[in-house]
Parts: sequence; structure tokens; C-alpha cells
Amino acid sequence: MITVEVNPPFIKLEQFLKLCGAADTGGTAKNVILGGEVLVDGEICTMRGKKLKGGEKVSFDGQIYLCKVKV
Repeated sequence: MITVEVNPPFIKLEQFLKLCGAADTGGTAKNVILGGEVLVDGEICTMRGKKLKGGEKVSFDGQIYLCKVKV
């Protein structure tokens, strides 16, 4: 599991995938989210604008990323 720190109060799922390096571009992030390839806390998420507020586990392409809000 890779922990990724984000600035409060939240980050959108599409931006999170780019930040952690799971997606090279916003277009790639959009496509994998809409294609049902991304899980948030174990469930498929197709909402690009889903707000991650810290503590969520995002799974994509065999990797798990933990969203942690900077304190």
C-alpha cells in the first residue's frame, strides 16, 4: 500500500490518480474511472469528481493507494 498525502480539505478522485502517478494524464484518469477500473474502499467508483477526504483506499491496476490528508 502506498500512502499519498493531500492538502485539506479534499481531493477529487481524478486528481488523486494523477498525483499518485497511477494515471499519466487527466484524460487517462477520466477513462479508467469511467471504465469502472478504479475501486474506492473496495467498491467500483465511476464518479470522476468523487471527493476523497482522507482515509480512503483507492485501488487501480493491482496497486492500493491510501489517501491521507496533511495535518
